[in-house]
Amino acid sequence: MGDYAITVNSTVDLPKEWLKDREVPVIALKYTIDGETYEDMSGLSSKEFFQKLREGKQAVTTQVNPEGAREGLEPFLKEGKDVLHLGFSSGLSGTCNSMRIAAEELQEEYPDRKVIVIDTLCACLGEGLLLYYALKLKNEGKSIDEVARWVEENKLHICHNVTVDDLNHLQRGGRVSKTAAVLGTMVQIKPIIHMDNDGKLQVIAKERGRKKSINKIVDMAVEQSKGWDNDIVMITHGDCIDDAEYLAQLVREKMGIDNILINNIGTVIGSHTGPGVLAVFCMGNKR
Repeated sequence: MGDYAITVNSTVDLPKEWLKDREVPVIALKYTIDGETYEDMSGLSSKEFFQKLREGKQAVTTQVNPEGAREGLEPFLKEGKDVLHLGFSSGLSGTCNSMRIAAEELQEEYPDRKVIVIDTLCACLGEGLLLYYALKLKNEGKSIDEVARWVEENKLHICHNVTVDDLNHLQRGGRVSKTAAVLGTMVQIKPIIHMDNDGKLQVIAKERGRKKSINKIVDMAVEQSKGWDNDIVMITHGDCIDDAEYLAQLVREKMGIDNILINNIGTVIGSHTGPGVLAVFCMGNKR
């Protein structure tokens, strides 16, 4: 079986140390805020970034272009490795298309190598959860084709349950409609969002108050995960660690899962969700 690398985009939003320990290469998107441009996972700390958003600064994100995608993939082909890339949802960014363009070009230049790009239709730690299981399969000795097949068959079983303080950031980025954003600004009304099967964010419910919205996304995860053996649940937050810890406690109580990874949402996805976002990710029957 040939050696291969599993690569991801920075929107995977896992801790840098976690990715480094597992030798996972990251192909980064970029963001510009306050006149400065940074690579996702670099530059501003999470606290610095969200403080700027709270001050009213706006962040603009930039997808990976085909040239950047090529730069990220080609070194492994030169080393004689195949590549499996788990791409950021095409429903939210053109990055995955850039990765595919680069892969097609590289495949022609390296005909003895294999380059597989998967549109995960996931974002943030949804991508992270897919990567977690893909690495597990790779470590068990599964081939690149076997891992790719598992990812394709299971990517729509990655459940994203999200709540935000308001929807203004999502609306400015074109991720939700202005009507939905107006809903989110109503007093104490907190929107509940999920990732649909097209890899797009959809507002599916509303709750009155923060605690109720947090309980709601856990209850959704409980229902979705019935019959599934989740050996890990992942939680992301937009600079609101106390709420994330409360969410984790609910996961332990309601789902009976102690293996929980908590991490700040990344700067690119955080540009669109704003501070105060909370999300729980698990495997389940359907999104």
